Amino acid sequence: MAQEQVDIKEAQRQISKVVDPEIGMPIVEMNLVDKLDIKNGSVDVEYHATTQFCPPVFALKISQDLKEGLLQVKGVRDVKVMVTGHYFADAIN
Repeated sequence: MAQEQVDIKEAQRQISKVVDPEIGMPIVEMNLVDKLDIKNGSVDVEYHATTQFCPPVFALKISQDLKEGLLQVKGVRDVKVMVTGHYFADAIN
């Protein structure tokens, strides 16, 4: 069975919809996304928090929104989201 190709532009569109709930701006506009890798239907996305002590509930919301949005992209089977530079990163990830 052939693997369905993931449209990177659609993945980027989904990421651009994710808004920092505390600031009210898209995370892409704030240059928080550090990495987007797509391979064989698996997506790895890494972002950093606005500050090390960003409220964990907001960092978790961003991570959840990224995962939910990317899972809507045709051909995506798995999404791994990592936040870096946050004091609670281990628990959030």
